[in-house]
Order: sequence, then C-alpha cells, then structure tokens
Amino acid sequence: MTDTNTGRQDAVGGQGGAGAGRASVLLGGGLAAVLLAAVGATGGWLLAGDGEPSSEDPLAVASPSGSPTVRVTAPRPNTGRATPSAVRTSAGATKGTGLTVPPVVGIDFVEARDMVRKQRLGWRLVFGGGAGRTVESTSPAVGTEVSRGTTVQLQVTGPAPAAEVPDVVGENCDKAVNELIDEGLYPRYVSGRSGKVTRQEPAEDGAARWNDEVSIWCGTDGAEQPTTKPTS
Repeated sequence: MTDTNTGRQDAVGGQGGAGAGRASVLLGGGLAAVLLAAVGATGGWLLAGDGEPSSEDPLAVASPSGSPTVRVTAPRPNTGRATPSAVRTSAGATKGTGLTVPPVVGIDFVEARDMVRKQRLGWRLVFGGGAGRTVESTSPAVGTEVSRGTTVQLQVTGPAPAAEVPDVVGENCDKAVNELIDEGLYPRYVSGRSGKVTRQEPAEDGAARWNDEVSIWCGTDGAEQPTTKPTS
C-alpha cells in the first residue's frame, strides 16, 4: 500500500513537474522573441533617422502579386511659390504709321512724282510703250500703308519724254544733285560727293530724257575722265 501510493505520487509529481517546465520554456521563448523584435525595431528606427522618407529619394513599392518591384519618386513638397506665366506677345501687331500711298493714278506723272516726294517717299518712274503722261498704276497700290522712305513705283502709260539738262558747273555738289533730280535726271558721281562741281556730262542743254544719268565731277580740277558712259 505504501509503495503503491508513493509510486503514484511520484508519477503524478513527475507529470506535473514536466508540465510546469514546458510552460516555463514557452514563456521564456515568447519573452525573448518580444525582446528581439523590440531591439530590431529600435535598431531599424535608428538607422533610418527620423523614419520619414526623403523627398529626394525614390520609394520602392513591392507588388503584392510578386511582380518585379516598381520604383516611383516621392512628390516634392509644395513651396507655395507660383511659377510665373509666360508673357503674351502679339508677333503680328504693328504700329500704324498713318502714311499711305497718295491717289496718283490718272494724273500727270510729274505731278504724281511731286505728291509722292512731298510725303518723303522715294519714287521710281517706269515708262511704257503707249501714249500719254499719266500714271496708270502704282506699287504698292494707292492707299497702302507705308513707312517713311518707302519707294513707290509709278507706272506711266507713255515713253519717257525729253528732259532739260541744267548747268550745274561751279555749284556745290549737293545743290547740283537736287537740280538734276528736279529735272527728272539722276546724278552719277565720278569723283567724290563734296566740293564744287567742276565738270558735267552731258553739258547744259544736252540731249537727255527722263531717268537718264548725268555724270558730275565734284571737288576735282576736272581732269579725270568718266569710267563709263552715262546711259541714255
């Protein structure tokens, strides 16, 4: 009886001791795992700094389906500064001059030239093969807005009429040039553009027509000869 009870008590005691030992082992392992997890989290936080991702560094996002990792860039913080908008310009806008080609069609070409000249525009007379002295067209057209100094071409119906060659010898070069232009002729400078005119060709009352050239020598003794003949 005594041996049986003693053996039973030992058996019971042995089973109880083993259960208590296993419980202690499990509890100790759980506490160790918790401590390791806490240490790992703390170390990771220390290595990562403040734990916030930098706006300069890309973030790695893993796909839940196991596909290759996709890298996206974190948006930069808004600084509150607005980007200045581009200045709008009007490339085709031009300031009006208020100056237009005068109404010279149908009038005598000499009068038409004087009208263009008074507006400080250039002119070019183009004579035709018909009859008459009137202007039949202009380029630019009448009424076209132009700028100061623009050359206006005057198309004349008939041929160039005869012109009178003035005597400009002894006059200042600039004054002589104006006289030739007034008569419908064009100066050709043979030697300089300053001083007095010492020679001209053709001479006074020589044969010439409108738009012809007259060679002049300014500021020389008149000994120099023209390099080319004036056109007629």
